[in-house]
Amino acid sequence: MKHMEKYADLIIRTGINVQKGQILVISASIELAEFVRICTIKAYETGAKEVVIKWKDEQSDRIFYDMASDEVFDQVDAWKVQRSVDYAQADAAFLTILSDDPEIMSGIEPTRLSRTRKAYAKPMKPYYSRMMSNRNAWCIASMPTKAWATKVYPDLEADLAVETLWEAILKSTRADLEDPVAAWQDHQNNLNTKLDVLNSVQFRAFKYSNSLGTNLTISFPENHIWYGGADTHLDKGYKFVANMPTEEVFTMPDRMGANGKVVASYPLVYNGVKIEGMWLEFEDGLVTNYGADTHLEVLEALLDTDEGAKRIGELALVPYDSPISNQKILFYETLYDENASCHLALGEAYPICIKGGENMDDATLKANGANVSDTHVDFMIGTHDLEIIGIKEDGTEIQIFHQGNFAI
Repeated sequence: MKHMEKYADLIIRTGINVQKGQILVISASIELAEFVRICTIKAYETGAKEVVIKWKDEQSDRIFYDMASDEVFDQVDAWKVQRSVDYAQADAAFLTILSDDPEIMSGIEPTRLSRTRKAYAKPMKPYYSRMMSNRNAWCIASMPTKAWATKVYPDLEADLAVETLWEAILKSTRADLEDPVAAWQDHQNNLNTKLDVLNSVQFRAFKYSNSLGTNLTISFPENHIWYGGADTHLDKGYKFVANMPTEEVFTMPDRMGANGKVVASYPLVYNGVKIEGMWLEFEDGLVTNYGADTHLEVLEALLDTDEGAKRIGELALVPYDSPISNQKILFYETLYDENASCHLALGEAYPICIKGGENMDDATLKANGANVSDTHVDFMIGTHDLEIIGIKEDGTEIQIFHQGNFAI
């Protein structure tokens, strides 16, 4: 793994963009200890005040969901909530390094997973609201482990699978290039050209269609804003990249504005369970019918999170011809698979995607068309033949996507 230091440097300098005198909170698996130490050194070299590490162990998590007393899944540990909120209010930056086995929770009673999420959703709202409004810098990246790599490459011996997945991650994040930081700046410039077009036109709606059976119209609220690539810290004004990698430009739809059917083009890995063959039907923004070939009960639990979980909070455009998609790999990790495909998200909208939204409370956000929920789950809908038509306020139609790629 000769590029490990270069990758860590990219994450610290461009991804989370640690500021001098800032606290950095890193969440990662104990299996990634070597890489986390490298990131820690890079952060201190950049000027971090303190690096706090939150270790996790997915095998222990599996044991917990298998064997703990049933009542604990409705309980909240106040100290866990307070820790996150306190660090957020201290303007800490939050780096999450993913490495999970995509199906580690297969076979677990779905309500145990959903009840834990529900129990923590409201107490953690002050923390999540800061993240969704960019009041704190945050970044999600990844590193391969044997469990994840052998899922992606089941025909390879474990060590070779890890090395192969590592190479795919480097390519996806541009960390295999001579100067990854400069490459990301070029990538941002390319995204900016798309954002300029999309933000110069207040589209009324998009119409989606493809051969999988997607036939969906999504409308937009007034004063919606498109973002992509780097985000901006709301108070300090510096840039960070929330998803490493990212190929998307995104905005919020009107919470009442989805009508028609959408078919997922990739499996959805949710709570450590792989949902295949998912489809949803919408009427006036609300899911009215749905199905899946596998783990329908997990999809049901997701949709039952709250009323907002049955509505769309994010709409993202990703070209089919991209560094991730072109590798023709199913990563079994939303961070990567969503950046190989146009996608939607059930649940919470990003308040920054509507003018003044970062200063609105939930009631005002809903009144302005933004979806409010205790969850936010991306699912992929892009295909090689996806067509998207943009409808302007005067009814004029513009081809946004043709044959899976940007037409603008």
